[in-house]
Amino acid sequence: MIVDNFSQFLPIARDCADAARACIKPYFRANITIDTKQDNSPVTMADRKAEQAMREIIMRKYPSHSILGEEEGQEGHLSGEWLWILDPIDGTRSFVTGRPSFCTLISLFHKGKPVLGLVDQPITEERWIGIEGEKTQFMSPNITGSAGTRQCNTISRAELSCTSPEIISQENKSRFEKLQNSVKRTSWGGDAYAYGLLSLGHIDLIAEDTLKPWDWAALVPVIKGAGGTITDWNGHALTLESKGNVLACGSPNLLGEAVKALS
Repeated sequence: MIVDNFSQFLPIARDCADAARACIKPYFRANITIDTKQDNSPVTMADRKAEQAMREIIMRKYPSHSILGEEEGQEGHLSGEWLWILDPIDGTRSFVTGRPSFCTLISLFHKGKPVLGLVDQPITEERWIGIEGEKTQFMSPNITGSAGTRQCNTISRAELSCTSPEIISQENKSRFEKLQNSVKRTSWGGDAYAYGLLSLGHIDLIAEDTLKPWDWAALVPVIKGAGGTITDWNGHALTLESKGNVLACGSPNLLGEAVKALS
């Protein structure tokens, strides 16, 4: 397949997000069974149904494409030309406690590089779309916002965010604390939703650890298309082989200071 631009895959990504919304909404703040996975994280029927619906859409349209999902694992080769990475509910803890800060994450990789990312909040109906080489789009029927990161150029004035202290591994805790001591303030919570807020200019830095590819894959085109950077803690591009630490900066000028603080 000759690729002129990656936006040709956006209709399928949108169909996936719409299907996931339809699966997830009936379970939100409902009396549902919550199972616990081997890593002690929660999972529900909403997670499973949403991923199944997205897989069916992709496989029907692009049967030769590979898929990696949080709930149902790998289908095809991760090193293939086209790879979809899915997280039906990023932030299941938020979902099961009735907080509308979880997101559905959909990403398409081409030859090992994330070229399309869609972040969707099913309850507020906020949606971020990032495509390689294009400006990030933000849309919501009820909430105002415009894609474009805040150009905070000094780390001492930066707002730092992280989902939870528990996601920072013991070996990286001192590195994270050093970054914390360098910024203006730290806020907790948000999962992928926080990266959406960074792309809208409300957060300056996000540093997280122990993430899986489905946690960050969709975020890369969104953050880059909004004017920011997203790398590992050493400032290197994220790949499927990355160790799981992620650093997002609203202003590219913060990257050097943040990497230094994390060293």
